Amino acid sequence: MPSVLPDGEPMPEDGALPPAALAGAARRPLGFYLHVPYCATRCGYCDFNTYTASELRGSGGVLASRDNYAEQVTEEVRLARKVLGDDPRPVETVFVGGGTPTLLAAADLGRMLAAVREEFGLADGAEITTEANPESVDPRYLAELREAGFNRVSFGMQSARRHVLKVLDRTHTPGRPEQCVAEARAAGFDHVNLDLIYGTPGESDDDWRASLEAALGAGPDHVSAYALIVEEGTQLARRIRRGEVPMTDGDVHADRYLIAEELLSAAGFEWYEVSNWATTPEGRCRHNELYWRGADWWGAGPGAHSHVGGVRWWNVKHPGAYAQALGEGRSPGAGRELLADEERRVERILLELRLSEGCPLDLLRPAGAAAAERALADGLLDPAPYRQGRAVLTLRGRLLADAVVRDLVD
Repeated sequence: MPSVLPDGEPMPEDGALPPAALAGAARRPLGFYLHVPYCATRCGYCDFNTYTASELRGSGGVLASRDNYAEQVTEEVRLARKVLGDDPRPVETVFVGGGTPTLLAAADLGRMLAAVREEFGLADGAEITTEANPESVDPRYLAELREAGFNRVSFGMQSARRHVLKVLDRTHTPGRPEQCVAEARAAGFDHVNLDLIYGTPGESDDDWRASLEAALGAGPDHVSAYALIVEEGTQLARRIRRGEVPMTDGDVHADRYLIAEELLSAAGFEWYEVSNWATTPEGRCRHNELYWRGADWWGAGPGAHSHVGGVRWWNVKHPGAYAQALGEGRSPGAGRELLADEERRVERILLELRLSEGCPLDLLRPAGAAAAERALADGLLDPAPYRQGRAVLTLRGRLLADAVVRDLVD
């Protein structure tokens, strides 16, 4: 089942934010994340807040139905408008994630987007993304999404090898994600992403190369490549514990990352975040950049997280509880935390160091600055931006990003 929510103070029933959180809001970008918690099946590695029909049966009733989900999200968007008051900002990015958003009708995703447009307005050139399962879309569906206003789509490919997909419990057919890229282009999508996972038990270097080559051959302008993380409580973790498949290996992850960098850079892709590459600056995922740069976003849907002006909160996880709260006129927020200045400083280092622009050295305390000097000497930070006052990871530094970050936040 999905991971647990963090601890925090109770969320006010009306969802109100402290006045300090809204101070200066007009100077910060605003985005919306719309969570769709439904999946046809649960992948063995997944601990996201998602639910299959069998997991919902008898535990949420009509309240948790897909049929009225777009209306529930619309209610939360209206709540956001009340909470943010006369905030003048149009929304710069909308990202529909899951789960499998494309299990809903394209018209439902369009209604959710329309709610954001009607309540807040969309900025000129706003980035509007949805995730999609390759088996749950076809040319007509994609054309309907494009007509509704979506201009970016992200397909979960994971691997081009059937035996790797089987270990991950992915249900799509090898080759189908590549077809989806062509169908999305034909539908008029400006930007298309393929998501890949490396380090799956049983995957070889050749398997990973084949997956990258298949993804590149499809012609996306963005590729995300993530190391497989085995989360406790997942089916994959249980299979590893029983000895059915081997544990993933950190050295293998490093080798696979180097292969990804080699093939992607040769194909004209540039990294802009440790796990993300794009062919042009316009091809970057602006919504994720909004997260990494600590801007404001409202997350609507069960278990969705939000951040506005140093206040972070999260919704109740279960779709039934989410629908009940909104139906009773209450915020679906389960808890929140008010970030102190030191917490925000640490988070800036944690997130911005993963970006190709890096983080300002003046964010570092004396111990962190000394660690940065050592990282520079060890070839983990790039000397040129360092001389300009920024800590930017080298390729070797990217392989050790978590360790570098731990040292720099001291």
